[in-house]
Amino acid sequence: MYIDNSIKKYLDDLSAKTPAPGGGSAAALVAAAGAALMSMVCNFTLGKEKYKHVESDIKKILEKSEQLRTRFQQLVDLDVEAFESKDMQKSLDVPLEVCRLSFEAAGFCPQLMKKGNLNLISDVGCAIECFVAAFACGRINVEINLRNLLEKEKKANIIRELNRNELRLREIRDEVNKYVCEIIRG
Repeated sequence: MYIDNSIKKYLDDLSAKTPAPGGGSAAALVAAAGAALMSMVCNFTLGKEKYKHVESDIKKILEKSEQLRTRFQQLVDLDVEAFESKDMQKSLDVPLEVCRLSFEAAGFCPQLMKKGNLNLISDVGCAIECFVAAFACGRINVEINLRNLLEKEKKANIIRELNRNELRLREIRDEVNKYVCEIIRG
């Protein structure tokens, strides 16, 4: 279990001449960092008089970001377990879940950028970049594992879902980046 060990241990093993942890696990770790950034923005927003009017919305985002962070952390290890067990279905399911949850998490960034503490707007920008990267890395791992899936219709459905979500994810990223840059650059 990597999630309960040091980041150094994880990165040492990730860089070693071993097949796991690998890209799917790394994707989950990047997504967990994105969720943690969202939580940080929420925590710096709550309790501030200036943001009192959005406190209930921020609390909901914080609750969701913490749920997502917990699941991404679990996926760091589940990806390693799937690879080591040679369970091809799990090797597909874990990065697919990383993609789905990264897409879901990214959906909170536009709301957080407008309601969160503006002093942390750059962290919202960093969070969206984490989710985009995690989605892309997860997708690569999904696609390599799809080669082993014999059901053509299921393959096609997964690819359609990923294509649709990737397109929307880019739109969210562009929206967040534009807003973040406007705030930062004044």
